[in-house]
Amino acid sequence: MTGADPADRARTRPAQFRPPRVAEFVAGILRDRIVNGDLARGDSLPKQEDLMAEFRISRPTLREALRHLENEGLLTVRRGSIGGSVIEVPTAATSAYTFGLVLQSRKATISDLAAAIEQIEPLAAALCAARPDRMKAVLPGLRENVESTAAAIDDGEDFTRLSRQFHELLVGACGNETLIVMVGALESLWSEQERQWAARVTSEGRYPDKRRRRQVLTAHTSLLDAIAAGDGEAARTIDAGHVTHSQRYALENAESQVIRATTLRDQLRDLGT
Repeated sequence: MTGADPADRARTRPAQFRPPRVAEFVAGILRDRIVNGDLARGDSLPKQEDLMAEFRISRPTLREALRHLENEGLLTVRRGSIGGSVIEVPTAATSAYTFGLVLQSRKATISDLAAAIEQIEPLAAALCAARPDRMKAVLPGLRENVESTAAAIDDGEDFTRLSRQFHELLVGACGNETLIVMVGALESLWSEQERQWAARVTSEGRYPDKRRRRQVLTAHTSLLDAIAAGDGEAARTIDAGHVTHSQRYALENAESQVIRATTLRDQLRDLGT
């Protein structure tokens, strides 16, 4: 076998697996406790001394494990005299930042994001209409939002914030957890895009007039009626037309702009609270 090809020998050599480091192992256990609900959002992580005793590890090893979880957004570490670690549970809004970073790295544009929402959000609307418990689980929150949006009709930026919240609530009420997380992240990214647009056009005195704001309220009300009637196809059609129409404002002169998730971090963190 002395003449064997080195590449052949490399292919037949058993793979070497790196055993997980102790800190990674501990982080994995704590991660499971958080995402499985054993530790709830806002809870304080047990004292470091207790964790060190439980896992029989040193303080530096524990701190490395906690850094892993902090980097993943599962912990907020408070340093100083009132130190400690507070549990953070991932949400669609908080995941939007990481999701946005992936899109930014792939040079995805604002129009690309808009097209994805245009295709997927109407499905969420149809699912809302199909829910047998829609009268209690879907409609009250959406109706309250429409009332708040109507009350804010004189304030362009607040009107935009509330009208975008309607779409986030719609997705959040569709009943499909995968869509809630996936589309919710897209909605959070788009809400930030519209927030920036509203601030810009308001400062320039170009925010759309009240007639166009009332058209938004009319579309939302029509969508509510379709959901209340359990008409999924109508809900899908109304939502698709409304999304396409409303997106054109924020897309103005921004179709080829690459998503900039790095500028959205603070705002998206606020959306997740």
